[in-house]
Amino acid sequence: MNEKALKVLEFYKIREQLKNYTSTGAAKDLIEELKPYDNIYEVREHIQETKEAFKLLVTKGAPPFEGVYDVREGISRAGKGSTLMPGQLLKIAAILRAARRFQEYISHKEEEEGFRVLENISQGIIPLKNIEDHIFMSIESEEQVSDRASTALYNIRKALKDKNSSVRDRVNSLIRTYSDYLQDNLYTMRGDRYVLPVRAEHKGAVPGLVHDQSSSGATLYIEPMGLVNLNNEIKELMLKEKAEVDRILAYLSNEIYGSIIAVRNDADIIWELDFIFAKAKFASELNCTAPKVNDEGIIDIVQGKHPLIDRKVVVPLDVYLGKGFTSLVITGPNTGGKTVTLKTVGLLHIMALSGLMIPARENSTVSFFKEVFADIGDEQSIEQSLSTFSSHMTNIVNIINKADDESLVLFDELGAGTDPTEGAALAVSILENLKSRGCRIVATTHYSELKVYALKVNGVENASVEFDVETLRPTYRLLIGIPGKSNAFEISRRLGLADYIIHDAKENINSETLQFEDLIEDLQEKSVKAEANAREAEMLKLEAAKIKDKYEEKMGSLQNAREKAVINAQREAKRIIKEAKEEADNILKEMRELEKAGYASDVRHKLEEERRKLAQKLDKIDEKVNKVKRDDGEELKNVREGEEVFVPSLNQKVIVISKPDNKGNVQVQAGIMKIEVKLKDLRAVTGAVNKEEKKRVKREAKLNLKSVASSVDLRGMDSLEAVYTADKYLDEAYLAGLKEVTLIHGKGTGVLRNTITDMLKHHSHVKKYRLGEYGEGGTGVTVAELR
Repeated sequence: MNEKALKVLEFYKIREQLKNYTSTGAAKDLIEELKPYDNIYEVREHIQETKEAFKLLVTKGAPPFEGVYDVREGISRAGKGSTLMPGQLLKIAAILRAARRFQEYISHKEEEEGFRVLENISQGIIPLKNIEDHIFMSIESEEQVSDRASTALYNIRKALKDKNSSVRDRVNSLIRTYSDYLQDNLYTMRGDRYVLPVRAEHKGAVPGLVHDQSSSGATLYIEPMGLVNLNNEIKELMLKEKAEVDRILAYLSNEIYGSIIAVRNDADIIWELDFIFAKAKFASELNCTAPKVNDEGIIDIVQGKHPLIDRKVVVPLDVYLGKGFTSLVITGPNTGGKTVTLKTVGLLHIMALSGLMIPARENSTVSFFKEVFADIGDEQSIEQSLSTFSSHMTNIVNIINKADDESLVLFDELGAGTDPTEGAALAVSILENLKSRGCRIVATTHYSELKVYALKVNGVENASVEFDVETLRPTYRLLIGIPGKSNAFEISRRLGLADYIIHDAKENINSETLQFEDLIEDLQEKSVKAEANAREAEMLKLEAAKIKDKYEEKMGSLQNAREKAVINAQREAKRIIKEAKEEADNILKEMRELEKAGYASDVRHKLEEERRKLAQKLDKIDEKVNKVKRDDGEELKNVREGEEVFVPSLNQKVIVISKPDNKGNVQVQAGIMKIEVKLKDLRAVTGAVNKEEKKRVKREAKLNLKSVASSVDLRGMDSLEAVYTADKYLDEAYLAGLKEVTLIHGKGTGVLRNTITDMLKHHSHVKKYRLGEYGEGGTGVTVAELR
């Protein structure tokens, strides 16, 4: 697609709007490269993916992209074997979690409608839950590695905490000892070492190492000799802590390096999905629909709106060509909306060919074009000494050299900027040449000669933008089939021009010309009404066909369910009969063995016993078969409206919506369908309580109290999801008998921490709560004590 058309039709503004709906910079880069695709297959597939994402947004809400970032740099570094920072590891883990959750998000029941294109994309996702869980367990925030990352780190930090406590006790003792020589009765830190602020004149009174002095020189920061060894021990522990943290980060980075292909693959898929859902969110915001795409040059845009005009004021328009005619000549007054019509047709096509849904009604149709050419606007160049006419003609020459039967050509004020007679003749010649090549053309003009051309030539149709003479304002409605009138006389009269001047002007125009224009206008209005009725009938026909297909599909699924139920019943019956035959064969075999042994009294007794077994077995088989039949429910003699009953032939519960007629037929509601069945085919609904009890028991069985962890990770969740997860976890922890639990929310902006704190204030299981201390996760966690 030529860049000039993308620029003139302002497609770059659409791309900028799309970027507002993405979560990652990688998706923004994909949007920056977005342009019309090269073949109709790709166009249809990308429109379908946008349509599927739109449907998922409506039915399931936003996709699970919370906490997803652009981590291309981190993945690139991991691919080279570098050690990543905690923040980079967290972001990569968030990508892996989003990829795994998206597979769950897009899953659906077998009988539900699928999402073919998005399912194909998500099939490439490789779940890496072990790496994901390991990172989230080990990394607490973008700067902090968790104590849980390793036993060694936990022990080091515990020792560091104890050592700091000892040093503080020792420092406080020294402050009391040297209080007379200190600037202030407090300690401070210099280079991770505890020091005392000693007045310069008393530096000899406090033996130790001088680490710093105040800007005035009045205060020296001295490390007392009694603290040197303790400070050294703390420094040693801090070095050990740093070494262990580096080891953990290197280990986690190496895990990513070991699965770098899968990580890179998952990230690429998530960024592509982010791009696709940005298109869907944009479509939702502008109330767009997925157009049909054909390769026959047929255009039928119904109630199309220009996406860059304020939705409160934009006027929808209907544009069609490609069936009865291939060229459309639009006339009408200035500021009437002719140029907007051109831009709307061009921009909606470029959007559709780029895989976007368009702001138009259902069943709108666009055609696949390899090129869209647009000569719109005044591009005169002072530097190149080009006039308006010259600049237009330069562009038109380029169009004529390249346009073919797979091109859409848009002309604004064709032939303008020169002598009207020559300009009109040139315009007709250009249109005729392009029409003969099979181009689809939409052109605007003021020339009456082009109206006549459209009336005379097959394959060319007039159109106009409506103008309200009463208010002297355009309505911006496009009327196909009606050539535009200048209305100069009427407008001049309403603006106050004297009648005698208008009368003299009319005298200068051939009366036959005026009558001819009035006659044409009358005929064209009738033609437009007929065309509008025909198009409306076609739309209704398409909608009826769509509804028919929908119900036939539903009937098919019901028929499949019925056949499946019959097959299952037959399979069960065959299994029962097979078991009975095997049992009977075994009993008969034993009976023959007994007969061979003779008929002693004890043998006859055994024979009778075996015969009794056989009879009991057959009775049980009969009982099972009868039970299968009875499970359909009790046959009903009468029903009432609104009653829930069971239809064995459909294997489905239905609602009765009418009383039996004289033929014994009853109308019932099965889902969204209303069907008619015989009263004798209905059965009473039984076993509902047992099913509910079964469900309840099943739910209770899921709670394994012994497996409840002592902490829950809420990072990356939004407030609602975090509160729900925390509440559910506290219930499980309370039932499991835990006394103290940890809620990990990270530091971040503090929004998630405040949300969790507000919830804990009023939770019935929480006795008290506090922020984590050093070694527990600090302000990145909240510790709750349960009742």
